[in-house]
Amino acid sequence: MITSFRILFFLLLSDVAVVAQTFEGKITYRNSYTCKIPNVTNEMFTSMMGTSLEYIVKGASYKTISNGTFLQWQLYLPKDNKLYTKFSNSPSILWNDGAVNPDEVIKSELNKNVVEILGHACDELVLTCKSGVQKYYFNSKLKMDSRLFENHRFGNFYEYVSKANAVPLKIIIDNVQFALESVATVVQEEKVDDQIFVLPPDAVLEKSPF
Repeated sequence: MITSFRILFFLLLSDVAVVAQTFEGKITYRNSYTCKIPNVTNEMFTSMMGTSLEYIVKGASYKTISNGTFLQWQLYLPKDNKLYTKFSNSPSILWNDGAVNPDEVIKSELNKNVVEILGHACDELVLTCKSGVQKYYFNSKLKMDSRLFENHRFGNFYEYVSKANAVPLKIIIDNVQFALESVATVVQEEKVDDQIFVLPPDAVLEKSPF
């Protein structure tokens, strides 16, 4: 269950007018969930995972902050090639090796000019995976340098960015446990303080069992 949750949160960026540079700043996404787990309602699942997600990115480093009661934040550090995750029910910060991907992309399909989001005409990338279907909507003017993420295989991240080379403005994930729609609502291009991408000094780190 937690493994699938992590798929949702590696990704996010968007809306910048500068074509030649990658995005630096913060994006807010609105999330809506349909839960497929027995005895867990949509409302319970949404409360756990959060209706809102802030994504803060600079270069290949990013941090996501959720308003959920279960998922608190995630931090990707390229120097470690690890994704660190903090859940409310554990004092430890769990980490996953970015080079290891338990999922697998079976087929990819690119559809042009499918939808408009925040004034941007977006293409659609559909990844049919072992875990289910993942759809990403992006505009090629919103640059993302895939070379920075060559080792970030976890969650099919590099599978997406190597084909899109752009920030997703909308994400749809559908698997056996839940369906998620995540849509960018606010984009702030701004300088990001490197201190945001530092683990707490008293952090207790533990390899994720998932």
